[in-house]
Amino acid sequence: MNLFDVYPINPVEIAKAAGSTVWDANGNEYLDLYGGHAVISIGHTHPHYVKRIAEQLNRIGFYSNSVEIPLQVQLASALGSMSGKDDYQLFLCNSGAEANENALKLASFHNGRKKVIAFHGSFHGRTSLAVAATDNPKIVAPVNQTANVIFLPHNDVEALEQVFREQGEEVSSVIIEGIQGVGGVRVASDEFLRKIRELTTAYGALFIADAVQCGYGRTGRFYSHDHAGVSADIYSMAKGMGNGFPIGAISISPAVKPSYGMLGTTFGGNHLACAAALAVLEVMGEEMLMQNAAEVGAYIIGELQHFDRIREVRGKGLMIGIDLPDELAAVKKNLLVKNRIFTGESKPNVIRLLPALNISKRHADRFLEALEERLKEL
Repeated sequence: MNLFDVYPINPVEIAKAAGSTVWDANGNEYLDLYGGHAVISIGHTHPHYVKRIAEQLNRIGFYSNSVEIPLQVQLASALGSMSGKDDYQLFLCNSGAEANENALKLASFHNGRKKVIAFHGSFHGRTSLAVAATDNPKIVAPVNQTANVIFLPHNDVEALEQVFREQGEEVSSVIIEGIQGVGGVRVASDEFLRKIRELTTAYGALFIADAVQCGYGRTGRFYSHDHAGVSADIYSMAKGMGNGFPIGAISISPAVKPSYGMLGTTFGGNHLACAAALAVLEVMGEEMLMQNAAEVGAYIIGELQHFDRIREVRGKGLMIGIDLPDELAAVKKNLLVKNRIFTGESKPNVIRLLPALNISKRHADRFLEALEERLKEL
């Protein structure tokens, strides 16, 4: 049997990892500034993380949600405290797509409506309704297409107001990434997020904050939407939540009431997943990683703004997009091949930095020096 060939991959086999360093099968060392799509939040193989999971596996690795799992209650308490949402409710699942799927469905259960507002450049996942609300026709199969999703221009207050004037009573929810990742690291303005909060409240719709990539402390606040000073009705999360162990969740306003059978999952919130997620929060708190993300991120962004061949620098904290002109499209590949630095991309020519939240200024300087080298040669 062969693998189903759907991934364009780098010809590198990562065999070992620690912190922000990874080694290939030949022993070559690389700096990881991408973390496998923003997943590695506290660094590879963090000692506390490894210890927490190993200890849990020696006790029990899995049982379904048909029994009490105290780790879920502990995780809900820790997550509520760190995010500042102590009165919210937690539903645990397995991925970001699943989190968004459940968020959209829960909003429809709550108000009995069908319409969803999403935005151009969005990416919310590859499952049924999540992919329908994703602005990429290449990944939306005919079976996923629905007239219930309304796509609007990103950061366009006037367009948003017009749709609510015309169809507000039919809108179930508005879903928005605080910072679009796949869409090019494009930041939702504070004004726009506040307008979403205002209109969803006025019309009885729910505000869904997709924080799968831009949440979990990456921007220096727990959810990137927090920079606007608003609270959403539902926050979706995954990626950095488990530092590599599959876990996702939605954090739900107390105004939304649960009932048996409304949502469900076999693997969501299992013992190992909760142990991994608790380890992440413990390390984030102990090592003050949100503060580090804000400080090192601001340093990188500030330094990048002095590079005259960069078209634009976007982002917050350690979610950074470097927009390059067409003639510099090879820079990302050259950073990997010549400097052994992993970065991500948002096509066509945006380098995406999504490193672990505990990277140092030393790591940042290594990247900045390498970038300067690569820009000079093209």
